[in-house]
Amino acid sequence: MANTSHIFGWKYIAGSLLIVLSLLPVVGCGRHRERIVVGSKNFTEQLVLGEMFAQVIEARTHLEVERRFYLAGTFICHQAILAGRIDLYPEYTGTALTAVLKEQPGRDKQEVYRRVKQGYESRFGLTLGPALGFDDTFAMVIRGDDARKLNLHTMSEAAAYTPKWRAGFGYEFMERPDGYKGLVATYGLRFAEPPRIMDLGLVTRALKERQVDLIAGNNTDGLIPALDLFVLEDDRHYFPPYEGIAIIRQEMLKNHPEVGTALASLAGVISDEDLRRLNYAVDGAHKDAAIVVHDFLRERNLIGTQ
Repeated sequence: MANTSHIFGWKYIAGSLLIVLSLLPVVGCGRHRERIVVGSKNFTEQLVLGEMFAQVIEARTHLEVERRFYLAGTFICHQAILAGRIDLYPEYTGTALTAVLKEQPGRDKQEVYRRVKQGYESRFGLTLGPALGFDDTFAMVIRGDDARKLNLHTMSEAAAYTPKWRAGFGYEFMERPDGYKGLVATYGLRFAEPPRIMDLGLVTRALKERQVDLIAGNNTDGLIPALDLFVLEDDRHYFPPYEGIAIIRQEMLKNHPEVGTALASLAGVISDEDLRRLNYAVDGAHKDAAIVVHDFLRERNLIGTQ
């Protein structure tokens, strides 16, 4: 079973490296660029946040913005920003701390933010934008009818049933230090078969269609209420905070401090519920992400009405 996981892992890494190689031949000799490149990972919420960064910068500066979205996962986005192919992208403090900095998880939001900011500035020449207001922690999700039938509310309660369940997780969740291994150790989980490794964009539908019985989703996934799914409480507080932030190239900010000012307008303005609503508008109602984001920013008076 471990061998199957490694096969999936190597396929993912090999594919990821091809994307990285395509991103590498970029950075010039430190010339000032008049175009800001916004990246994102490859799922709906990242598209929404990347579009939000882009539109705020366009509305509040005189700079052009290039969108370079769907850059696979954390590893690809991190390599792209180090290479100078993108200038900023949305990230989460818990992910940055554990998956990139390889540090032990923390529980205090402000302390985790401080550790990530310090680590990124000292090691990578990158910095953080302000916390956006939401905490997109991992959500262990089951079907709503299973939760009601078995009267389940917490992960500890669900552990008694997982030996008969099939799990579906993204590749990163299987590999990262705040992911699968620690979760099963914390709650003593066993499953009916090895977890299925699938694209993050597929796990929610796979759960609804009964291909799997438990997934690692996101707290802000708009499809959770729409598809009658249920988030199990992390009653042993395994997961660290995952506040939404922007990872930003310090060199770009030095050349264009107005970008930092524009992004500061987003500090604390997006709640968990806001993001669920935005995600659902794109994922569930199939609306154009640019229009959904524009309407939200205009509603909050963060951009003009044009």
